[in-house]
Amino acid sequence: MLPQGLIVSCQALPDEPLHSSFIMSKMALAAYEGGAVGIRANSKADIIEIKKEVDLPVIGIVKRDYEGSDVFITATTKEIDELIESNCEVIALDATKQTRPKESLSELVSYIRKNAPNVEIMADISTIEEAKNADVLGFDYVGTTLHGYTSYTKGHILYENNYQFLKEVLNQVNAKVIAEGNVITPEMFKDVTDLGVHCTVVGGAITRPKEITKRFINVFDK
Repeated sequence: MLPQGLIVSCQALPDEPLHSSFIMSKMALAAYEGGAVGIRANSKADIIEIKKEVDLPVIGIVKRDYEGSDVFITATTKEIDELIESNCEVIALDATKQTRPKESLSELVSYIRKNAPNVEIMADISTIEEAKNADVLGFDYVGTTLHGYTSYTKGHILYENNYQFLKEVLNQVNAKVIAEGNVITPEMFKDVTDLGVHCTVVGGAITRPKEITKRFINVFDK
């Protein structure tokens, strides 16, 4: 089980300056030394390197685009097999209602339960309906990761209306809830923790210096 507290997302895509399994492993080490209780990471290669540096549970994902589908977070059994081989403790996957490239969401859950019974599963959702469906399918964790990132939730932000969306998720599911997405300050981390989430994933505000720099520069555009 993931411990309660702060999970740091250590990811860098191929077009980003820090794209490197070695760099991500050191980023994870820095997060660990700062007090993180877990890591979220993208790709088998990154996870393997991270595990050489830190003894923390890892939420593993594989981002891969498929033609005809907007689902790109652990979309098929191919990605699941890679994550099983990485020995991550939790596999996260897109649990939205978007058209999938191959297997159904329920088939992927069954596949993980059969082939990696000791691995927990996290649902990345964008709506209350998706959160409830993930709960029915037996996900161990429901994360607000994709709220605001699907075509039908675009523009929504986790903290709008005093975290109303997060409050509804907490009220509607039995699975442990993970706050993720646009948690960008220590104060927001405290807010969602006080609401009762099991843990919180913070990424860009800690591990993406390019984006952090942009926030400083863009303050003059307001």
